[in-house]
Amino acid sequence: MTPSIAKVIFALLALGWYVIRFPYERRSRRTPVVRNARGPREIALLLVSLTGLGILPFVYIATGFPRFAGYSFRPAQAWLGLVVAIAALVMFRLTHKALGRNWSVSLEVRESHTLISDGVYRYLRHPMYTAFWLWAIAQALLLPNWFAGCAGLVGFGILFFGRVAKEEALMLESFGEDYRKYMSRTCRVIPWIY
Repeated sequence: MTPSIAKVIFALLALGWYVIRFPYERRSRRTPVVRNARGPREIALLLVSLTGLGILPFVYIATGFPRFAGYSFRPAQAWLGLVVAIAALVMFRLTHKALGRNWSVSLEVRESHTLISDGVYRYLRHPMYTAFWLWAIAQALLLPNWFAGCAGLVGFGILFFGRVAKEEALMLESFGEDYRKYMSRTCRVIPWIY
């Protein structure tokens, strides 16, 4: 493993994310939204996450900026990053497959929206967030730069902690007691832990 290969792996992670998401995004656009919680706060959270998981690491890959934050490349760390990146893509795919037309990039409830509680949702309420946490960890392992590597953890962490409670409130409002029971038997993002 070399620094260049680690950067390519990160770029392939982003490409894989797009390839998985694109068909679901197209299909979901055809299903009308009946409840939308998107506002300036939600848009700001999405932009912060995009900056940490996408913009800053790709600036680093393209330019090496910021060089002062670099540290010695560790091949074993990058190999672990590859494993975590694969896990992120697998979780991302399983999540999209389970959600189908219910998928949305922001806090929305679609027409004929159903509570998904099978597949990966049998164990986790927010496996999409799990996938993005894995992406952020893979980024930190693959990119030997304190700033660019950790930007995903910070950017996505801000989105996650700024959004998850609001998302669960929206689900409670939409599905009531069914969602409350679902919450009691599942974890948010880490099976049997959190």
